[in-house]
Amino acid sequence: MRGRRGAVVGAVVFLVIGAIGTYTWLTIRRGFSAHGDPSALERLVARAHFADHCASCHANDGSGNTTIGKNLYPKAPDMRLDATQQLTDGELYHIIQNGVRLTGMPAWGKVDDDTDQDSWKLVYLIRRLKNLTPEQLREMAAMNPKSPDEIEEERQEREFLNGGSEPPEAPRPSHGSHKHP
Repeated sequence: MRGRRGAVVGAVVFLVIGAIGTYTWLTIRRGFSAHGDPSALERLVARAHFADHCASCHANDGSGNTTIGKNLYPKAPDMRLDATQQLTDGELYHIIQNGVRLTGMPAWGKVDDDTDQDSWKLVYLIRRLKNLTPEQLREMAAMNPKSPDEIEEERQEREFLNGGSEPPEAPRPSHGSHKHP
């Protein structure tokens, strides 16, 4: 028993060392420059960050077609269109880091923090919004923030689908009780 456990631990250690070595070799081979395309992991992190921080106004696909995005003044832009795509990478980075006064676009960067790399990853993603696949958009939708009501509704649906009680109906607005001036 003890020998088997040691063999399993040894195999796990060997796999971990192998994975670290492979990652290190690929990093050195690819170089440390930021000029190349981000890795698959970096692209996934950028999509997750966009879904969590940007999609409530800009939508996962960058269209700006959200309740918030359509009701801002000025409206959230469709970042897939030329008006955004013709901006330089530096201009996009500056907007992400510093925001745009008198609009709904907040400044996401802070002095002396690690948002710099996140902002550059977002620039990379914005350049590729037109090419996101339906699968990538579904992955992003799963990463969008949810309100407490949405979380509770999902919990009730899971409970119902697993044989629990029927979810309660949503309250219906009453139309006859309001007096108009």
